[in-house]
Amino acid sequence: MSAETGKEPGHLSRRRLLGVAGATGAAGLVAGGAGGAVAAEAVRDQPAELASVGRGEVPFHGKHQAGISTPLQAAGHLAAFDLAGDADRRAAAALLRRWTRTAAALTAGKPAPARDTGVARDAGPSSLTVTFGFGRSFFGRTGLADRLPEALGPLPDFTADHLDKRRSDGDLWVQIGADDPLVAFDALRALQREAAETAAVRWQMSGFNRTPGATAHPMSMRNLMGQVDGTNNPKPAEKDFTAKVFVPENGSPAWMAGGSYAVVRRIRMLLDTWDHLSPERQDQVIGRRKADGAPLSGGTETTPVALDKFTKDGAIAIAGDAHVRVAAPESNSGATMLRRSFSYHDGYRDDGAPDAGLLFIAWQADPRHGFTPVQRKLDRGDGLSRFLRHEASGLFAVPGGCAPGDYVGQELLEG
Repeated sequence: MSAETGKEPGHLSRRRLLGVAGATGAAGLVAGGAGGAVAAEAVRDQPAELASVGRGEVPFHGKHQAGISTPLQAAGHLAAFDLAGDADRRAAAALLRRWTRTAAALTAGKPAPARDTGVARDAGPSSLTVTFGFGRSFFGRTGLADRLPEALGPLPDFTADHLDKRRSDGDLWVQIGADDPLVAFDALRALQREAAETAAVRWQMSGFNRTPGATAHPMSMRNLMGQVDGTNNPKPAEKDFTAKVFVPENGSPAWMAGGSYAVVRRIRMLLDTWDHLSPERQDQVIGRRKADGAPLSGGTETTPVALDKFTKDGAIAIAGDAHVRVAAPESNSGATMLRRSFSYHDGYRDDGAPDAGLLFIAWQADPRHGFTPVQRKLDRGDGLSRFLRHEASGLFAVPGGCAPGDYVGQELLEG
């Protein structure tokens, strides 16, 4: 039995088995019973196990939804849906049932229960995660205004925002991540099909990260500016991680226990301008060395940032407007969030500049004590903001996970 998968060696996912059956199906139709023998031989000739990337499986069911503290995947899709005009609470519940059933199957490496297209037929689970959330507008649309969390209040306006309302907010939100792009795309299409006439896509964004195994050893991700990103994220092993990221069991409202709040921002990077800065100037703007992610106050990437450190020349090591200083919990009364983002590239703008940047996703137990105070500080004095444009935004309540046989959001919709 494989320690990673809990499955016997030689196990074939249903996707791979369907691929074998598809390859031999025509012969089976012509040769009758001989087709079964051909298919059996083809199965025996398959490799004993999937490659390491395809073999990864993240359980769908559990206390928390997957895709929050799950390690970053190589490919991702974010999508918001708006309910149809005649879709009520009952219709929304039926949709979440369908979505949950589909997500549970796909994350286990099985075909979509309804109208599977075969796009991911040859792949394993590939660490697929599917995460569901509710936007503020969902509650009024479904007659659940009395269950709207206070923490889901509108985000404040920030002076640096250039938001496109058509690509912001939404009644329902879906986050998809996988280490294989076809597996991620297959999940996105399956959920869109399941929405049918209940909900329509409001906006959709696609992103990527470095593929696991692309570096000699595990490393923090790099964003499109080339900077190491996510070093100061809270770690699951830390004793206060759960309190920072997830709503407590006795939290309010009760249906959000074990859930989290996701702030989603599409942040375009002015890469042509950034790339013209010298490496030394880039380091000063961030407050870390681009080469290895170490803070300019000294040490390695994981060395705590020393905001009071001075250089031999008497200058402060990390500038007053350096990103790591302005964003640090010490500069924001301890405000913390788990950043779990994807890079994106959507071609080129009319001026020839790349339409590229970060699909920023921040997870926290309460955005009023996480994202909002930090972004207010960044909005006022972050040197990096000169090279960024916040072009879309959303805040979503992401309930806890569900047990087999239940569906995500059931306590909200049926409680």
